[in-house]
Amino acid sequence: MFSHPYRFWFILALSAYTYLNTVLCEVYRYFHIGIEWYYAAGTIFLVTLGAWESGRLLEPLFERLIQRRKNKIRTLGFFFLASTTLTTLITTGIVFFVSMVLHDHTVSETIVPLKLNLIYAWLASLLFHLLNAIKYYFTKYKSKWMEAEELKRISAQTELQLVKNQINPHFLFNSLNSLSSLINEDSEKAEKFLDELTKVYRYLLRSPDDKLVPLDTELQFIDSYYYLLKARYGERVNLKVNLDAGCRVKYVSPFLLQTVFEYSINNNALQKDKPLNFLITQDNNCRLVIQNNLQQKQTSVGVSTEGLRNLVEKYKLLCCDEAVQIAREDDSFTIRVPLLTETDCKRS
Repeated sequence: MFSHPYRFWFILALSAYTYLNTVLCEVYRYFHIGIEWYYAAGTIFLVTLGAWESGRLLEPLFERLIQRRKNKIRTLGFFFLASTTLTTLITTGIVFFVSMVLHDHTVSETIVPLKLNLIYAWLASLLFHLLNAIKYYFTKYKSKWMEAEELKRISAQTELQLVKNQINPHFLFNSLNSLSSLINEDSEKAEKFLDELTKVYRYLLRSPDDKLVPLDTELQFIDSYYYLLKARYGERVNLKVNLDAGCRVKYVSPFLLQTVFEYSINNNALQKDKPLNFLITQDNNCRLVIQNNLQQKQTSVGVSTEGLRNLVEKYKLLCCDEAVQIAREDDSFTIRVPLLTETDCKRS
């Protein structure tokens, strides 16, 4: 706030208002202060300017401090005290210069004007810092509101993409086609396939309302989804899960695993002698790691990365400390995703 481009107009308006009040209330006459009107007006302007500029000089330092400290109110309080201390020194210098240098007043004659100007300087500093605190919290609230709206937009976009990817006629047709084949070949397998297909669509219809779900719930969904993939691709796709129990109780974004699976299956060649192998595990920092081998199609046409982009953006809004990491090497594709806690779930 202290670096506002129109700050001098505000300082000038406040100085004029204060001077008019001192004149109307006959402050100078009441306290027997002998000073010309232009010196009085100039002193008030310089004191007001000093109070404002004290805040502007210290503002960069406290902007860095407030980013690192959790107690924002205490930091703003320190900012006010430091700025007021500097304001006091500046005001004292101005009053002594005007009174003793320009008017040859004694120290005893300068004490009363000094007290009055210090009271005004402290009140002005308090006003400036109250306005600064209001602006800070309003900006913070606005930023949080915009982040929430952006998260809603990303979530809606992700859900739309999931609808396109998962309930599209192509996916449903392939699933029903596999089911039809199984009915003729093995009725028990067909019944199992239908049961897993039901679980997939039940999760799909329930989870879009949730911003976060337990990882264990997501793994149950991907187990059913993998069963459908296995029925279609056979030995051309494999999945291995190696996760600690402590990681399974943490939270992830719904359809996280399916988004990665869908991207990798569309982007890679699936062969019986060279299957696409998925590994779901965790690293030393308890981040979820999803990895698969790379064997890209020779003609990769229109492979969409929108799902991955939405995933990255969504996690930027869900957690500020860590981001989704995507690494593509010569023979592997790896995604590392922060595992969130129950506190993050409630906050979202």
